[in-house]
Parts: sequence; C-alpha cells; structure tokens
Amino acid sequence: MRCFYSQELELELPSDHPFPMEKFRVSKDMLLDGGILRPEEIIEVGAADHQQLLRVHATDYIRKIQSGLLGRKEHVLLGLPASPRLYTRSATEVEATRLACHAALLEGVGVCLAGGTHHAFREHGESYCVFNDVAIAIRDLQEKHPHIKIMVVDTDAHQGNGTASLLANDPRVFTYSIHVGGPHLRRKVASSLDIETVRYVEGGMYLKQLFSSLAGALDAFAPDLVIWLSGADSHRNDRFGEMHLTLKDIQRRDEVLLGAFIRNRIPVAVLYGGGYNRQPEFTAKLHRNTIATAKKLAAQFRGL
Repeated sequence: MRCFYSQELELELPSDHPFPMEKFRVSKDMLLDGGILRPEEIIEVGAADHQQLLRVHATDYIRKIQSGLLGRKEHVLLGLPASPRLYTRSATEVEATRLACHAALLEGVGVCLAGGTHHAFREHGESYCVFNDVAIAIRDLQEKHPHIKIMVVDTDAHQGNGTASLLANDPRVFTYSIHVGGPHLRRKVASSLDIETVRYVEGGMYLKQLFSSLAGALDAFAPDLVIWLSGADSHRNDRFGEMHLTLKDIQRRDEVLLGAFIRNRIPVAVLYGGGYNRQPEFTAKLHRNTIATAKKLAAQFRGL
C-alpha cells in the first residue's frame, strides 16, 4: 500500500495556533515506529504543478497565496498566514492526494498522509483549507479517464462546502457529506447527499445514519473510485467537531467503510481530513489508526 507524504507539509505556526500542523509528521512516525508501514511504502512528493491548481482555482487567488497578499478578511477566513511557504505546502498536499488517487485505481487502496481540504473554493480558502486537493485530483483523473465515476465520501465533522461547490452539476461525481447540522453551520453548499447529525451526536446514532445512508448512495451511484476524507474531528474530545464519538466508534466507522469498499471491489483513496483534539497527539493517533485499518484490509482487495 503506497502512502504519499512530504516534510513540506509541516508549516511552522505560532505556538497558540489551533491547527495541529505537527500531526502529519507525528502520525507518519507512529506508523513507522509501530511497524504498520515500511519506509519504502511512504513516497516523498513535491509540489503540484501550477497548471494542476488552475484546473480548479482562479489565477488571482493562487497569486495572492503565493505572494502573501491576502486582504485582512481573506486572512481571517482562511486562518493561515499566506506566504510562498504556505503555497508550497498546500501545492504539495494537492500532489500527495492526486498521486494517492492514481495509486488507488492501480492497486485498490492509496493513501495521502494529509489531505482533505474541503473548505477551499475557487476564489478563496476557508478554515485552514487553501487549495481543494480533492477537486483538483478529480479533474486530473477525468482528463485521463473521461468516463470515470467518482464518489467523494466525507466523514469529517464539518460539511465539505468547497468540494460541493467546485464539483456541482457534474454527473460523473457524487459528493456525500455527513456532518454536524444546525443553525451554527458555516456557509453550506449542497452536496449530492448531505446527512446532518444533531450536535454532540453519540456513536450509535451516528453510525446508524452513516451506514444506512452511504449504503444506498453506493448502490445507486456505483462509483469506480471513492475518495474518502476520513476525519478525526468526530471524536468526543475534539475542540471543534461537536460530535461525541469514542475511539471504538471511530474504529468501527473505519472498519465498516473500508470493508464495504474493498468487498465491493471499489478502489479507495484515503485522506486525513480535520482533527483538533484537546490532546494534540491523540489527533495523530486517530489518523494513524485509520491508516492501520486501511493497511490491514488493503491485502484483501488483492485477494478478492
């Protein structure tokens, strides 16, 4: 199972910044130290080509990120300091996701040890999401495989509004998002299927909603590839997720979803999504667990 990563993913931020930028390195180290991944299974990547970004994003927006010239409101909305360094980091994340998707098509399972920037829109970024890696990867896949049917399965605790916006009205793409609902929800753009949970949803109710709704969507759309934004922010100790899942609930989610994709011979690219646990290293542990489950089940894809 190939996993795509780069040291460029860790951008230095102020010590009080809420985004746990170290989670990418820490989770990668956990995977290696625990013997879950071998060093040769982690592929170091470079930044995506500028033309890849232009498949989805406006030239002026890309230039603003690269030059660090976002306005005050744009900076607040994004939540990260624009700079050439942020541009490189975000373009590298795009490339890792793009390569993970191509690896999934070839081998059954591909992994980006980051990714899932689902709040990035064509002309602006939101909530730490600069470039929309999923939408860019899909446009690249469609150029090579014009008739491919791709389902985005988003189990991050927040709605994938940027992804829904960028992929709207494309019959070859189905966007599924299960997330916290309610009047506090950030600006929403309708996905192909949105499942809204109550705030602080417990694991049993959440998993029932997830499994029943996603099973129907998979049967109806019959994708050739799933891009799964797993998300670690549904854990009960997350600062922003507003869900109440336990570690066992999230493990159950991972096992059932990955098992369903693999049993039905649907290639899957696994991405991290969000995670802001009050114990920073626990976010990395949750991501590590998801990849460990993917690794355990990936061999079954070849055996079916």
